[in-house]
Amino acid sequence: MVSISHESPQETRARLRDVLADADFEVLPGTWAYHEYPAGPVPQPSAEALALVRDAQSWSVLEPARGGEAEVFGVLAFHFPSASDNSGFVGWLAGELKERLGTGVAVLCGYNSAQGGIYDYWLVPVQLLGEARAHVRSLAAEADADGSP
Repeated sequence: MVSISHESPQETRARLRDVLADADFEVLPGTWAYHEYPAGPVPQPSAEALALVRDAQSWSVLEPARGGEAEVFGVLAFHFPSASDNSGFVGWLAGELKERLGTGVAVLCGYNSAQGGIYDYWLVPVQLLGEARAHVRSLAAEADADGSP
């Protein structure tokens, strides 16, 4: 569910650090890449595929890298508690990662009612994965250090 919040930028940052600290966070093993398929019938992605997206001209499947892809990603995964007001999370964390690492991100969202609802897969260039993981953990630790609920 999408929440509507009216708060100062400082309140937003504090709330979203708390959201981050409460989220189930993991780094998915392996490296990931998009593989393209012609438009038309739905392609058969690998069982490990994370996403299947299309536009008018092609299908794009995010799945384990095979080697030789132009862009290869590491994936950060977040599952949020059901009562969590995570509105603004994508913009906030994307800004944090851009400022710290100099990189943009790609974010794919899904829904799993058994795990609280909304979840995110964040794609970062594989060469920055370790730094991205460390920065996410430091932001979550800031919330814990502030004594947030």
